[in-house]
Amino acid sequence: RGLEINPISLGLYTVNAIYGDTITMPCRLEVPDGLMFGKWKYEMPNGSPVFIAFRSSTKKNVQYDDVPDYKDRLSLSENYTLSIKNARISDEKRFVCMLVTEDDVSEEPTIVKVFKQPSQPEILHQADFLETEKLKMLGECVVRDSYPEGSVTWYKNGRVLQPVEEVVVINLRKVENRSTGLFTMMSSLQYMPTKEDANAKFTCIVTYYGPSGQKTIQSEPVVFDVHYPTEKVTIRVLSQSSTIKEGDNVTLKCSGNGNPPPQEFLFYIPGETEGIRSSDTYVMTDVRRNATGEYKCSLIDKSMMDATTITVHYLDLQLTPSGEVTKQIGEALPVSCTISSSRNATVFWIKDNTRMKTSPSFSSLQYQDAGNYICETTLQEVEGLKKRKTLKLIVEGKPQIKMTKKTNTNKMSKTIVCHVEGFPKPAVQWTVTGSGSLINKTEETKYVNGKFSSKIIIAPEENVTLTCIAENQLERTVTSLNVSAISIPEYDEPEDRNDDNSEKVNDQAKLIVGIVVGLLLVALVAGVVYWLYVKKSKTASKHVDKDLGNIEENKKLEENNHKSET
Repeated sequence: RGLEINPISLGLYTVNAIYGDTITMPCRLEVPDGLMFGKWKYEMPNGSPVFIAFRSSTKKNVQYDDVPDYKDRLSLSENYTLSIKNARISDEKRFVCMLVTEDDVSEEPTIVKVFKQPSQPEILHQADFLETEKLKMLGECVVRDSYPEGSVTWYKNGRVLQPVEEVVVINLRKVENRSTGLFTMMSSLQYMPTKEDANAKFTCIVTYYGPSGQKTIQSEPVVFDVHYPTEKVTIRVLSQSSTIKEGDNVTLKCSGNGNPPPQEFLFYIPGETEGIRSSDTYVMTDVRRNATGEYKCSLIDKSMMDATTITVHYLDLQLTPSGEVTKQIGEALPVSCTISSSRNATVFWIKDNTRMKTSPSFSSLQYQDAGNYICETTLQEVEGLKKRKTLKLIVEGKPQIKMTKKTNTNKMSKTIVCHVEGFPKPAVQWTVTGSGSLINKTEETKYVNGKFSSKIIIAPEENVTLTCIAENQLERTVTSLNVSAISIPEYDEPEDRNDDNSEKVNDQAKLIVGIVVGLLLVALVAGVVYWLYVKKSKTASKHVDKDLGNIEENKKLEENNHKSET
């Protein structure tokens, strides 16, 4: 193991040995003729010799001197090579090989050097933490069992730490084991850190000498927690969304940039003169709009402070009127939807699940105005902030009846329609003149926007009067209509008549057109022949008298029917 022989000046040879191994020293002399014996000795520090081994060249026997340090450790070969087992530091001596004849004594010295590699350096007695602005013992680097003694160097992040007064203080101690001669080196480091040293790696390295020259061994790196005071306080709002609305829970968190961070703070709430002592968090539940304002936090000693502003968004909606409202047809109903909010709000109306283009306005209520109205508003920038209120509008009206008649295209029947308006939906009954018996074979259209119609088809053999009766919770309304026998054609009337006055208007228009046409014809004929004009005039007069007579008869029949019903 690691045994080397190197010549040195003045003809001396050096044997480098590893501690604990075997030292082998050849005798560097040529064996002379007439050799009697060979011997080995070593020299004491004062120069006096100590003989340790003898070998006769003739008898071939070997003798070892009684030297306690070398008992059972020596071996002398036939070529006079001396071996020493279990090399020790004390074996570092000058050994001499002697070959003796009758006439002469030859000597050749050999120097023995012993080396011991130290243990890996360890950083012991480490500080629990370091503090800025304070010189503190970081630790002690211990290197054991080295020979010869080595040197210890401290490193931070791979760079040598040079002594700096009151910042880097290094003390080295060396202890020699008297029994083994080995050295233990102990280097202590006092260090004043900065904040940047929080993750710094500290190591120590031992430099020692071996048979082949200089070598180093490094310790495991260590990192220290560096304590430093808080220089800045920060307050922030912990929230699930970027905005805060009424009803939310809000958590304020205060932090300091020191190490260790502060555990307690003073929180300053709007409207409160004194700070509230708390941990690093302060919780507010179910916040209202009056929680809007500036919030602050500071260290307990009030030395540092930070502030933030909280805005609690709100949205109020007032619908007038709201709930269920019942009005009469034709009445006016003012409706207002008033918004109060922390930001501009979007308002829209919904009627019966359909979004309206404009806000509702009722100057004269109609049946189609009835329905469920919703006024809804949102703050688009505030998630989840939405309000709505409902107006259930009921438009009531007494039954209104208008009857129409027409002869069907087959000339075999007539269709009589009773057009009804009203809410709640009126119940409709039909009766016929004389007996007042009910007619059950009717057809009803769908009830939409307070309107529907009831229809019957009849083929009367004589003139009859039909009566339509419509009744709801508000009133009972009765209307009659004279219908001629099937053999007498009647003016066809459209079924769907929305205006009560339309029939009268149409009749008047037709009468005026007839008169104008008649006058034009009269004027034309008068210009040709006078007697033809007289004849045409008499014919027209007869027709008019007949029509007026029919109208008069219908009026009398209708009056008699009303009297009979009464």
